[in-house]
Amino acid sequence: MRIKKIKIKNFKCYAGTFEVLLNEGVNIIVGGNESGKSTILEAIHLALTGMLNGRHIRNDLSSYLFNLAVESSYVKSLATATPLPPPSILIELFFSGDGKEFADLEGDGNSDTVKGSGVAYKIEFDRENYGDAYAELIKTGGLKSIPVEYYSATMASFARKGITARNIPIKSAFIDSASSRFQNGSDVYISRIIRDSLEEKERASISQAHRKLREAFTEDAALKLINAKITAAAKISKKSVSVSVDLSSQTAWESSLMTYIDNIPFHYIGKGEQCIIKTKLALSSKKNGEATTLLIEEPENHLSHGRLSQLVRDLSSEKENKQVIISTHSSFVANKLGLENLVLLRQSRVVRIGELKSNEFFKKLAGYDTLRLVLAKKAILVEGDSDELVVQRAYMDTHEGRLPIEDEIDVISVGTSFLRFLELAKELKVPVAVVTDSDGKPEALRKKYVEYEGIDHIKICFDEVVDGGDLKIGNRPFNYNTLEPKLLKSNGLEVLAPMFGIKASSDDELHIHMHANKTDCALAIFSAARKINYPDFIVDAIAI
Repeated sequence: MRIKKIKIKNFKCYAGTFEVLLNEGVNIIVGGNESGKSTILEAIHLALTGMLNGRHIRNDLSSYLFNLAVESSYVKSLATATPLPPPSILIELFFSGDGKEFADLEGDGNSDTVKGSGVAYKIEFDRENYGDAYAELIKTGGLKSIPVEYYSATMASFARKGITARNIPIKSAFIDSASSRFQNGSDVYISRIIRDSLEEKERASISQAHRKLREAFTEDAALKLINAKITAAAKISKKSVSVSVDLSSQTAWESSLMTYIDNIPFHYIGKGEQCIIKTKLALSSKKNGEATTLLIEEPENHLSHGRLSQLVRDLSSEKENKQVIISTHSSFVANKLGLENLVLLRQSRVVRIGELKSNEFFKKLAGYDTLRLVLAKKAILVEGDSDELVVQRAYMDTHEGRLPIEDEIDVISVGTSFLRFLELAKELKVPVAVVTDSDGKPEALRKKYVEYEGIDHIKICFDEVVDGGDLKIGNRPFNYNTLEPKLLKSNGLEVLAPMFGIKASSDDELHIHMHANKTDCALAIFSAARKINYPDFIVDAIAI
């Protein structure tokens, strides 16, 4: 029994309806900041537990849970003749598998109106109880946000029956090792993990030990003198005022104890060590051990390569009998846990590597360049190092010295694999410019990229002019239609030869030098004090 699909409507960054299919094993969600990776994990956990950020959401409803654009459209409509109804949030989890444990969850009570097993979590306007109050509020015209005080949160099965988390056979554990919430100096997250690891008798023993500590504390002679002084100074009727430790409940010890690592308070140790300890404790806790679905938020946070390797090994051992859903920016995590499990997320668009025609190529690729394309705001694809250096300098010369990456434009060397990266860019709608040589065959190049002609977020940049000459290198005619000859054509011998630190008496002499020293010449251009002219296809590419 696993989650096979999640649908999210109007929750946080997702306006309208968003859905993503999940593997039964590992799912690695990759996307840029604010792309919605964390929201997917939160939505799954909320639908299974009714909890968000460790708190029951029924008691903590907020308009900030709703998509901002949806809220804005709703509020604006209130000033019109046809106001929109109060928006709602819907999270649906579709389950795979069958058996007795799913019998009470099966039905067609879902937005797909198809029979299946699953749960639906709704945050919606409670018209039955608050219809009249809402109508009165609308008349006053003072509504500036979603009136969540008139909302209710409900959990139901696809059989249209109200349920609780206990009725759902799939259990989730949310692990966010980077979160830091402290209460009385103790990390709430790690304290909760330790608490969940203990048996009932062990928790009772700690509570008793804590009570004995309190009794010894209140019997201290110095404290008695202090409390007498406070009572005399307070003069509150005839009742005494004193200071002590909290014993108002059997679990008071949870908020007053502090976790130590080698006799050092937990929040004083390094962030990387905190993340490792939190994640390992979470994976080994009794509660999470019983979970069938692990939701892990960016496990690479604050970790060195070596410590990340250890953590990935632990995650790999946990994934055998569980469904694991991980959000990450790390190519190392993606590679180690399997690129075939990548879920690429961008602007509410989802692509799985396995669905691409070039999936075998990307599975064998190291992964870093794949993630660079997904995470970039825009990208310029080039063939090699020399092209990358020239494009970077051309961008700097026209953008006040800024590197492309400073404007979230990544220049990526992809060798001859332009078509494979373009397939990914097309599916995710990543704005991309390709910088390529025509090799004197512009018609063949146009035919090669015909599939991407007319796509507004993809540009294929090359020189349409075919140049020629008599130069031969060895027995082969020199190719005048690559980057280096085009740079010489745009600047001339008198500009480039001094920049490269050589004396050349003819263009062909410099052609030979640039052909044999492509990277060195590109580096000289990149580092030069003076600016040069760039061919039109380079200028076109950097205007992405």
